Amino acid sequence: MTRKPSLPFLRLCQIGLFFFLVLAWYVLTAFELAPSFFFGKPLVVADRLYQWFATGKIYIHLWTTLLETLLSFGIGTIAGLAVGMWLALDPFASALLDPYVKAANSMPRIILAPIFAIWFGLGIWSKVALAVTLVFFVVFFNVYHGVRDVSPVLVSNARMMGASSRQLLRYVYMPSATSWVFSSLHASVGMAFVGAVVGEYLGSARGVGFLILQAEGVFDINTVIAGMVLLTIFALILDTIVTIAERRFLAWRPSQGSQRA
Repeated sequence: MTRKPSLPFLRLCQIGLFFFLVLAWYVLTAFELAPSFFFGKPLVVADRLYQWFATGKIYIHLWTTLLETLLSFGIGTIAGLAVGMWLALDPFASALLDPYVKAANSMPRIILAPIFAIWFGLGIWSKVALAVTLVFFVVFFNVYHGVRDVSPVLVSNARMMGASSRQLLRYVYMPSATSWVFSSLHASVGMAFVGAVVGEYLGSARGVGFLILQAEGVFDINTVIAGMVLLTIFALILDTIVTIAERRFLAWRPSQGSQRA
């Protein structure tokens, strides 16, 4: 089995790959091997980002998008956790609502955007509502299956030892679901950004999605890519925060190295 590379060497390779891709992008567009009209130019994209922050233009748009993302991420996660736990522990409610949950999950959520715009207006809450529908189902299904996959033998043994329903929830079901929850949160980060930006596309006066939409209207591919890069950076920051929380709450879980040993 190939030995796992050291962390400094791995980081060095990742940074080297990043600069190689940027250099390839620069060379291909500089010599028009890849038309810059369609692919932009890295130096122009970097200049767009610099101008946004130097002039302060980006802050109100960035704050709007981040606020929508964080609200939808938090609301969708809490709702998905609560409903997933409830249906996993209540067989009757699960059987009763199963077709409705499947129907709601199979529905293309983008069609809800005009409805939310009518209900909540063109402010942030219509974007939050759309993004919540994306985040909710990712968390819900992971929590639901995480609780349902708890070994019946483990539950029976805990009950034989006198565990109450609250103790079962706290010491058996919640630890089992926690790994599934954090797995879903990594996917939910991207979903929250997608919902916020798509909502801004369909109707808004501010936000990074609004800036990208304006740039698309005048075929300014460099500004479009600059907006994509900005959103990607902040999505990675939020994902890193989730990873740190995951390591904190799942400190009991053995590492891959210890499992191989």
